[in-house]
Amino acid sequence: MDKQEAKKRIEELTHELHRHNHSYYVLDNPQISDYDFDQLLKELEKLEQQYPEFASPDSPTQRVGGQVTKKFASVKHKYPMMSLGNTYSRDELEEFDARIRKLVNEPFSYVCELKYDGIAIGLTYKNGRLVQALTRGDGVTGDDVTHNVRTIRSIPLVLPSEDIPAEFEARGEIIMPHKSFIELNKIKEQNNEALFANPRNAASGSLKLQDSALVSKRNLDCFMYGLLGESLPFQSHYENLQQAKAWGFKVSSLTRLCENINQVMEYIEEIAQERLNLPYDIDGIVVKVNQYSVQEELGFTSKAPRWAISYKFKAEQGITILEDVTYQVGRTGAVTPVAKLSPVLVAGTTVKRASLYNADKMEELDLHYGDTVFVEKGGEIIPKIVMVDIAQRPSDAKKIEYATHCPRCQTPLERKEGEALYFCPNSDHCPPQIQGKIEHFISRRAMNIEGLGEGRIEVLINNKLIEKASDLYGLTYDQLLGLTKTIEEEETGKKKKISFQQKTVNNILTAIENSKSVPFERVLFALGIRHLGETGAKKIARELKSIDNIVNSTFEELTEIPEIGERIAGSIKDFFNNHENLEVLQSLKDAGLNFEIEVPDETMAGDRPLEGKTIVVSGVFEKYSRNELKELIEKKGGQNTSSLSSKTSYLLAGENMGPEKRKKAEKLNIPVISEADFESLIQQ
Repeated sequence: MDKQEAKKRIEELTHELHRHNHSYYVLDNPQISDYDFDQLLKELEKLEQQYPEFASPDSPTQRVGGQVTKKFASVKHKYPMMSLGNTYSRDELEEFDARIRKLVNEPFSYVCELKYDGIAIGLTYKNGRLVQALTRGDGVTGDDVTHNVRTIRSIPLVLPSEDIPAEFEARGEIIMPHKSFIELNKIKEQNNEALFANPRNAASGSLKLQDSALVSKRNLDCFMYGLLGESLPFQSHYENLQQAKAWGFKVSSLTRLCENINQVMEYIEEIAQERLNLPYDIDGIVVKVNQYSVQEELGFTSKAPRWAISYKFKAEQGITILEDVTYQVGRTGAVTPVAKLSPVLVAGTTVKRASLYNADKMEELDLHYGDTVFVEKGGEIIPKIVMVDIAQRPSDAKKIEYATHCPRCQTPLERKEGEALYFCPNSDHCPPQIQGKIEHFISRRAMNIEGLGEGRIEVLINNKLIEKASDLYGLTYDQLLGLTKTIEEEETGKKKKISFQQKTVNNILTAIENSKSVPFERVLFALGIRHLGETGAKKIARELKSIDNIVNSTFEELTEIPEIGERIAGSIKDFFNNHENLEVLQSLKDAGLNFEIEVPDETMAGDRPLEGKTIVVSGVFEKYSRNELKELIEKKGGQNTSSLSSKTSYLLAGENMGPEKRKKAEKLNIPVISEADFESLIQQ
């Protein structure tokens, strides 16, 4: 076989194997036997070895893996992966429907989808080829798991269609079917390895394996449930899903278009009866508004879209014995009671502990030692006690009284007016609070100091090397090298050794040094001020510009900042009125951390023509993507919002904008500007 013949045969085999992959893993309709498929794959592998110059990066041979990833890169999502609000009742779904109908005037329908119990994934395609796969992560950034995802045979590596956008993102869920899960645990049991508790954990663990060849053996699957992009073929979610199916994606045949909320209810009842017969786990139904124009008009909250909601099926319950109640102390001093239970299997997981939330909940349950209790997973995740079987209570059972002192430092507990929890006020010297604050400080969304997880902060505290976050910046190589500690995992009882080897120590010290370049808003969040989250820290940092301005600001000045209420403002004032916090702050300043916003020269020159302006962006644009326009608005001093109100300054309108949005703008006398108008504004 000469080179041209080899090239032609490689192309033929590649096309044929892609087609058979799709038939087997997506359509569930195999056209040839497994043996014949393997023979074709071996022929292709042999030819690619002989003529590597003709091997395609999208070759079916890539499905077997072989790439080793030591560290998964963190990448920012082009479109944030937001969470969904949850509901458990028909009444709440009807309220969701009523809210939408109150806000929009145009007709709309719903799309109902299975809520898979797996790992969310975003797949980016350029010119029909898979170029990147990102996990959800924190919703803003995710891990790049492209090499591992390429081994999942139900995910197309290349799309044969010609009518696809130049670039788009497909959103879906990676799952492990029951059959694959059972087979995997059998192998782990034979090898005397710890078993996976459920298919979701197995899917998550498999997706983060360093060797993609191992991932390919885990038989993961993937269902797609959405498309994102600037040039999608249709203006509705359901039509685009059907188009994705035609392009080669695996889209569930159980996805349903519903004309009203009553049809949604009927669909939920239907799936509730069938879900236990499915070959994979689901924990509910996702309900979405179908029309993109209505989605745009409804917009988003800070955490979730207003046009979608998740209906969760009632959690499975287990019955067991309450043995004891212990108490956990968080970084803010909040004390949470935890029930210690006789082990019980609930929804595929062995449960030994359950949250009791607070003293009021304990009093409501009237818990006694030895009670027979009903346990379920709240939202299928966190175990909780929902009921006590009083009839089974021993006659001599002793009532469980809530703790009066901190279980770790023995300081008397306090309960502030209006608060559900008790708190340990010994914030500067209580061991779990010290550890929790430092762990928050080093976390990924704060200072992002890698290498100090997995119990290493506890080791440093126990060795009296650190007492507060600022102590991290005084650590030396000689202090860290050789530190060790053996810990026992509470759930499994397995012992694990933590050690500070040469490479680990170097990585930790490098990460600490690199953290000095973290921007001010994240440093502010890292301080761990109670009630102050990422969004609030970003708003305050951008408004007041420096830590000194924040420290010297009044309560009233803080509450004037958008979305900063009295509770957050009060926490900030309390935090900086504590002299020990001010000492830590000064030490962090001395270490060289960023405590002010870096103002670019163009801002100093007054290049903020949109200062004080609020703009809503809607539609498709010729020169910019919507994300690029939103970044420009912020850069030029303006603010983005997702929905129109009387405070909106402009509606920036592109092609295919919903007519209702324009009507609403006209009703509110909001100027509607074009892309050219916008460019004129920012060039003033």
